[in-house]
Amino acid sequence: MSLRTTLPLLVCLGLFSAGTTLAQSEAPHLDSIRGDDIKADLFFLSSDSFKGRVAATPESLLAAEYIRSRFRRLGLKAAGSEDSYFQSFNLMSATLGEENRLEMTQGENASIRVGPRQDYYPLRFSASGQVRATVVYTGFGISAPRISYEDYRGDAFKGKIVLVLDDEPGAKDPESPFDGIVSSHYSRSLQKTLTAQRKGAIGILFVDVAPDEPGPVNFEAEAKRYWPETPRRRERYSLATWVDEVRIPAARISPALAEILLRGTGRGLEGLAEAAETESGMAPVPVPGVEIGLTTSVHRHVVPDRNVLGLIEGSDPAVKDEWVIFCAHYDHLGVNAGGEVFNGADDNGSGTVALFEIAEAYSLAARDGQRPRRSVLFAAWDAEESGLLGAWAYTEAPVIPLAKTVAVLNMDMIGRNQEVPENGGRRFRGLEPQSAESNRSSVNVVGHTYTSDLLAEVERANQAIGLEIETGHDNHPTAILRRSDQWPFLQRGVPAVLFTTGFHPAYH
Repeated sequence: MSLRTTLPLLVCLGLFSAGTTLAQSEAPHLDSIRGDDIKADLFFLSSDSFKGRVAATPESLLAAEYIRSRFRRLGLKAAGSEDSYFQSFNLMSATLGEENRLEMTQGENASIRVGPRQDYYPLRFSASGQVRATVVYTGFGISAPRISYEDYRGDAFKGKIVLVLDDEPGAKDPESPFDGIVSSHYSRSLQKTLTAQRKGAIGILFVDVAPDEPGPVNFEAEAKRYWPETPRRRERYSLATWVDEVRIPAARISPALAEILLRGTGRGLEGLAEAAETESGMAPVPVPGVEIGLTTSVHRHVVPDRNVLGLIEGSDPAVKDEWVIFCAHYDHLGVNAGGEVFNGADDNGSGTVALFEIAEAYSLAARDGQRPRRSVLFAAWDAEESGLLGAWAYTEAPVIPLAKTVAVLNMDMIGRNQEVPENGGRRFRGLEPQSAESNRSSVNVVGHTYTSDLLAEVERANQAIGLEIETGHDNHPTAILRRSDQWPFLQRGVPAVLFTTGFHPAYH
């Protein structure tokens, strides 16, 4: 069994063992973690037969059945609904309907009308409907009382269509209260739409003034990528419980159309974007002399999916009602157009089989009368690659109250040492070149800035192991802080960290 495979397993296993950490005594049944067992499970789950384990596919369902069978054989108690190991939830996909248009009326006669792949297109989570109203610019369209930020002041936007910017203030500022240079939960378009709806807007338009790609914006090409004329290889999903809440039309317009729309304010799009870069938000700016007619037709399609959950009950009456979650996602990216399977052995077969090994050690210890003090939930999430949707679904309907969840220990990509080649490009997002050998004894702990107490537990558990604990990913261009399943729990105030041995050239 290689060291790189077992680093997070040993740290995780020691954190909440039977009343002690590894620094004080060795956790029971560490010898049950065997390389041959890891290899057998990993080779099976990552075989071509599973076709890359895309969420909500027959192969994903088969993977979930295998995980369920392993949990049951290991002696975990079923923790899903109706005494099963499965927690069911619904994803939502979307197709473009026939009636989609935007009409901008200036004065009594002058008007501009555009279709869904020109200077406008509806968003996938948009409600279908028809609205007509004047427009109010609301900056980034964020309401974040926790950090004293508000773009919805007064009531000028009620009964109006709001125009908002993508992203968030200080997107490239490491000192930004919005999670530094990591895009915060507030920046999500769906979140902004629900905020606008809650504040009384009847429609929302988005515009991007800082595109990721350099050069002039090709909005028509962007629209065709968003709503392709032929089906995608891999479906785009949202969480159905979120989309069901959206009752207003939501659409994106081109910067060129936004400039025309904003002429009456006497301030151009870039000027208004600069005005939105504040620490506390900006007052809404009514757009005079223009009325927007917005028609959206988006067909929503419900797709069933499921997580796999098993548990071991704690032994200490004082804290057995507190829970620790060990988790990993089991989905991956499927098959490309040429038939090549993206097997996903590292991302995240490695984390999934780690769950089996940790669960086995806990289960054997329990049979010997060495139950952990706290109760432990083992969770395998689906649809992580679709936006952490399995973990988000759990936080929307947790089987254990989140207030009773004291720690979430997530494992994602723990099977291979971090390796960054020279000129690695955007996929490595600011990481310095480094060899796999230089990282043979290191593990990244991500999320610690939200939960310093949990990091202290990790460091204490590591005293007897002597790993190099790396903590530089929280406020980093890789944005891995929000790209794995610890993120939904952090957004709900639950202490959570990610263990990962990092990126490498075969990532994804």
